[in-house]
Amino acid sequence: QVQLVESGGGLVQAGGSLRLSCAASGRTFSLYVMGWFRQGPGKEREFVAGISRSGGREYYADSVKGRFTISRDNTMNTMYLQMNSLKPEDTAVYYCAAKASYSTDWSPLTRGADVWGQGTQVTVSS
Repeated sequence: QVQLVESGGGLVQAGGSLRLSCAASGRTFSLYVMGWFRQGPGKEREFVAGISRSGGREYYADSVKGRFTISRDNTMNTMYLQMNSLKPEDTAVYYCAAKASYSTDWSPLTRGADVWGQGTQVTVSS
């Protein structure tokens, strides 16, 4: 089973950008559907973006569509989330997640993850 470590969070002004990374240990990264979730203060956890094992299929929540881009590099065992035009409502702890699956898309993550990272804080000031 992979282990996940996020990095790249921080404090940014509204309209700014951040890039989150999720580094996975192990040699089976390409067997996992990957995604990003977030949980803001007083809010439920939200599935923000998902990506298929090959990277060819992506999902975005309506709240981030057009502003966030998910990607993965299976040679580097790393997933990314490029966040542009950040808004104060994007403030949350962001978690990367992985689910082992034979699926060719991102949908298995909607049923939960097998592995979670420790989370990284993103704070957007107005």
